[in-house]
Amino acid sequence: MTKCFSVTCLEVIATMRDLRKKHQLVEAAGDTYGKTLTLLSLDVCSDDSVRKCIDSVKDHHIDILINNAGVGLLGPVESISMDEMKRVFETNFFGTVRMIKEVMPDMKRRQSGHIIVMSSVMGLQGVVFNDVYTASKFAIEGFCESMAVQLLKFNVKLSLIEPGPVHTEFETKMMEEVAKMEYPGADADTVRYFKDVYIQSSIDIFEALGQTPEDIAKCTKKVIESSRPRFRNLTNSLYTPIVAMKYADETGGLSVHTFYNLLFNFGSLMHITMSILKCLTCSCLRRRTISPD
Repeated sequence: MTKCFSVTCLEVIATMRDLRKKHQLVEAAGDTYGKTLTLLSLDVCSDDSVRKCIDSVKDHHIDILINNAGVGLLGPVESISMDEMKRVFETNFFGTVRMIKEVMPDMKRRQSGHIIVMSSVMGLQGVVFNDVYTASKFAIEGFCESMAVQLLKFNVKLSLIEPGPVHTEFETKMMEEVAKMEYPGADADTVRYFKDVYIQSSIDIFEALGQTPEDIAKCTKKVIESSRPRFRNLTNSLYTPIVAMKYADETGGLSVHTFYNLLFNFGSLMHITMSILKCLTCSCLRRRTISPD
């Protein structure tokens, strides 16, 4: 994300919790580091850290805020502690709220600004065994949908970026780890469904539909550069029918039973379908580039 924006004429302030780990980012930024790219320390889970970071910006003047911090959580909910659940919400929901609260007053005063929030397709459609992560994204979608109305009165734009599967080292490592873990508190059948059914289906979907971080950064850049940016921005057009299916049935039964059948009754068929889709679809179809204009 930072690399994508640092090569433009924009002055970029990138943040990270531990500046001792900045080497890879600095290397990717190249000559822009120290010129159009500045690096600051920030922990979105800390009120004090957020305040200090924004205070270090002259006049608190931020034209575009990109909320990109996030953590994942996967597995049977019976085996997940309440502290782990709170940690997800602390970053994914309250972290974003902290940042918006800190920059919003100046944007409203200037009657100018654009807030970008990295959400997920899971903020629109629940996904089995992603219960807590999905809940955190649903929360941020509701918060932003409410805020967008007020901010519009002050000429401040708010946009949600909603990726589906994204290929990252984090996702790959997490899939490998969860497959080996024990899940105390969850019954044997649930653990078997999670490991033998869900994880395999998830891997198939990632391989067939997954985008790269660069794809998401390019989509985000197009939203920022748009004269009339959308509020919601699905980055992968193949997920549009899934979202449409949910809103086509006000009872919610259609999407619930469809996903149930795909996972538990037609798992083999879905595996074959994803394999065919991976072979047939070229990258230009699997990676949607948003056209905001």
